[in-house]
Amino acid sequence: MERRDFLKQSAFAAAAAAASSNVPDALAESSNTHSIPRRKLGKTGESLSIIGMGGIVVMNAEPGQAKNVVAESVDRGINYFDVAPSYGNAQERLGPALEPYRSKSFLACKTDARDKDGARKELETSLKLLKTDHLDLYQFHALTKMKELDQVLGSGGAMETFEAARKEGKIRFIGFSAHSVETALSALDRYNFDTILFPVNWVLYSRANFGPQVLQRAQEKGVGILALKGMAKTTWSVDQQKNHPQPKCWYQPAGYPQEASLGLRWTLGHPVTAALPPGDETYFRLAMDVAQGYKPLDHAEEQALLGRAPDVAPLFHLGNSV
Repeated sequence: MERRDFLKQSAFAAAAAAASSNVPDALAESSNTHSIPRRKLGKTGESLSIIGMGGIVVMNAEPGQAKNVVAESVDRGINYFDVAPSYGNAQERLGPALEPYRSKSFLACKTDARDKDGARKELETSLKLLKTDHLDLYQFHALTKMKELDQVLGSGGAMETFEAARKEGKIRFIGFSAHSVETALSALDRYNFDTILFPVNWVLYSRANFGPQVLQRAQEKGVGILALKGMAKTTWSVDQQKNHPQPKCWYQPAGYPQEASLGLRWTLGHPVTAALPPGDETYFRLAMDVAQGYKPLDHAEEQALLGRAPDVAPLFHLGNSV
């Protein structure tokens, strides 16, 4: 959309089943297996591909390779792209590669800044590097500690920049990402956010009860839900952190390809609009394959997946908001 246009799925299992029971009718908009289907994004009026492309995929790629990956993504049906200044040179690579498709894409970016001036500086830089005059979604990145939430919503906080930028036509929707259940719930209660970007993961749900509360609250408020960590599994060991095979994944992804595919389908079986796969290109391509032929997990598949969780350490836990 051009700027001028917008300006003129035990108790845990039961809860998950209840939350996801309305997914096919309420969210899915396409059964075309040749193109990635789309779902509505909360109350925004937008529809996004059920898989998004994270900018980390093209971080450190050669410009030509970045253009090829973006072009392939668009050709396969992706219209949702997400990036952040903290992703190395991802903005520099994504901007030129996405430029030919910008009018047909939904571009989301983030800021780590918590103050008004810092957020303004990062916003203007992102617009320049991404070669666009507006962002469809601007998000507070990793809003995890309660004190950070207090800061962004307080006097002189970054929300002042977000709201001003929306009036200026430089951003359309306001959202946040978080790795804390408590902070996410508080944010949803304290501000009328358009979207939330949050971990929706089989290990986190079954081992840590981490996530179902947030999805329920977001649904109650009509907030668009974007999912992280659908293909994640656990933390890297100390040795793996130094020399693991997926340098663009700070966590250990689910086993490729079967476990990762099941994990992503589990996430997409919940009331989410879209999922962002890992930044590793092999996982991103697998995610596109899964999305193009997406089917919800059947009971046997879900039980097989959850049967792998009991001995796995979750990435996050409740109570990490202080």
